[in-house]
Amino acid sequence: MSIEFGGKQIPVSQTGFLENLEDWSEDLGREIAKVENIELSDKHWDVINFLRDEYLNNNQNQPNTRAIVKAMSDKWGEKVGQRDVYELFPKDPSKQGGRIAGLPESRRKGGY
Repeated sequence: MSIEFGGKQIPVSQTGFLENLEDWSEDLGREIAKVENIELSDKHWDVINFLRDEYLNNNQNQPNTRAIVKAMSDKWGEKVGQRDVYELFPKDPSKQGGRIAGLPESRRKGGY
């Protein structure tokens, strides 16, 4: 499978995850989010950047929802709950957020 973006065919898995990490850009992330009916805000980008940083700079770690909640609580300086991050990414913050962030599909269960 592939998606067309910027005049190129970008290979993706059957579940919409990029096959090549190098294909990702912020513009492509915006396009993937648009397909998923998500309008990206600064808070969305905070989660996306956290997921990418963890994957790229922490031994390909793919944080679960609990880790995302903790990191965003620290980043935003307020108590963040699971509901808050699910409002940003209704189909699972770690999986849907990871798809928009251009990361490979996680094989673990999300949530707590």
